[in-house]
Amino acid sequence: MKKISYYFIASIVLISIQSCNKLNDFLDLKPVSQGIAIEGTDADSILYKSASEVESALAGVYGEFRNEYFELDYFVNGDAQSDDTYAGADNPANFQIDDYNIDAINANVNRDWAYLYSTIGKANPVINNVDQVTDPELTSARKAEIKGEAKFIRAYVYFYLVQLWGDVPLQLVEVATISAETLPAIYPLLYPARSPMVNVYEQIIKDLEEALLSVPVSSFNKNMVTKGAVNALLAKVYATQEPHDWTKVQQYCDAVISGGYSLLPEYDQLWNNEHENSSEAIFEINYEGTSSSGNWGASMFAGLDWKKFNIPSNDLVAAFDRENDLIRKNSSIVFSDVSGSWSDNNWPQEEYPFLNKYRNYTSPSPQNYIFIRLADILLLKAEALNELGDVTGAAELVNQIRTRVQLANTTAANQADMRLAIEKERRLELAFEGHRWFDLKRTGRAIAVMTNAIGSDGSPFGYVLDDNKLLWPIPQAELDKNTKLTQNPGY
Repeated sequence: MKKISYYFIASIVLISIQSCNKLNDFLDLKPVSQGIAIEGTDADSILYKSASEVESALAGVYGEFRNEYFELDYFVNGDAQSDDTYAGADNPANFQIDDYNIDAINANVNRDWAYLYSTIGKANPVINNVDQVTDPELTSARKAEIKGEAKFIRAYVYFYLVQLWGDVPLQLVEVATISAETLPAIYPLLYPARSPMVNVYEQIIKDLEEALLSVPVSSFNKNMVTKGAVNALLAKVYATQEPHDWTKVQQYCDAVISGGYSLLPEYDQLWNNEHENSSEAIFEINYEGTSSSGNWGASMFAGLDWKKFNIPSNDLVAAFDRENDLIRKNSSIVFSDVSGSWSDNNWPQEEYPFLNKYRNYTSPSPQNYIFIRLADILLLKAEALNELGDVTGAAELVNQIRTRVQLANTTAANQADMRLAIEKERRLELAFEGHRWFDLKRTGRAIAVMTNAIGSDGSPFGYVLDDNKLLWPIPQAELDKNTKLTQNPGY
């Protein structure tokens, strides 16, 4: 890489930097995306020179699923922001998320933006440089697989970015070479503007469609990207972006369902740690319980050593009880006596609830996380069928899920009732798996549901939110260093 000369720094000052502080920002900036793919460069500029180097780079992209976002914040954002859990513990940033009082300096908001763009920054060099590798051990087919796997991960991350923040910067190339001549092209990469949501979704779909052409078919390798995972994410994307495309949702759900997956016979088998990477799992992150591959996040949700995060809500427990859903309730929630340890306004010490789906909470833990599984996709297909007018077909899928947990068939007989039945089924089936908040948002039900969530005495808990609270604020630290970014309304 060419070294930056004093002349180049001076050029930056004269041409692009408006103050000393801005110069410092530029020089100190650690781009969230590193390296720009440049055509026609010589051999010394090729980023990866061997098959092992590019495979190692891809492993680094997968390794991002073991960072703090996916081990902890993924569940805080999807569950504590919903009516399924309270923030718990004693973290002010989590309290803000739980209570819809987030501000632009919230620590979780800042770090989650950084984590997600860090993952994109690791995926981009793989996507943009794998084809230049000349090592004969890296076949053309494997190059295509690698690019497809990295594109899925980039799309997966952008899917959460766009759901959390709305319009977000699209960064698809990386900055590797800096010179006075390339500054006009590089500066927008270092300081990008927000792209409209529609453009972000277009890129997500493009990445996924391209990944679908090359990633492996196998339904047995759960911790790697396969066609099942890509089809599942495409179904979720088409069910989330506006306007929803229910025909596409059904198409991609059908592709998953016909891909060799099957429900486990018993619901609790998903969580007893005796059936990891099961026939029901589509995308599962594996941990070995070592210092380099240990899931410390599981210890944040259960245990008596200190007050934990994501405490099950009274509203969710009441929903389980109304349905007489003992199997899923007992698999999802465990009650313990915490007398003398801590107090909580929402629960008595003698019967205090914890998440029960992540049961190996020693640290570092070998506890796996299942991010996508078949029951989720079956219920998403039910939603698509219902929206397309096939209430009977939707009921058959809902009943398939209910039969496993020994519940009677749904009584919903029209489209409106079936919408609510599917919403309820997704809540009870997928509790604490990070889906609830995003389900409520995409169905337009977040404000109504949260406003009516009940507390310990059966009366409204008191959540107050409006349309502005459905998106997070852009982190203030990002606004400070990038004048092209704008803040979301209401912040």
